[in-house]
Amino acid sequence: MTIINHYSIIHFIIYYLFGRYTNIRWLLFILISFGWEMLELVLPYEFAIETIPNKITDILFNFFGYSAGLYFKGQKNN
Repeated sequence: MTIINHYSIIHFIIYYLFGRYTNIRWLLFILISFGWEMLELVLPYEFAIETIPNKITDILFNFFGYSAGLYFKGQKNN
């Protein structure tokens, strides 16, 4: 298994959309981001089987996606 995979890109896109088009705040973002990764630990599906370093990378992609979404949301308002 790799640290970065195609799901990492999907994480970035989803959290970019959260940041850009919703009004969720950082606390809720963190809860959703970490909560999903914890849920994947117990899901019995192939997509959820990942290494711990990959889960950490997914959280980083979530952070960068959400941050980029917030940045471009702010640019739209200027």
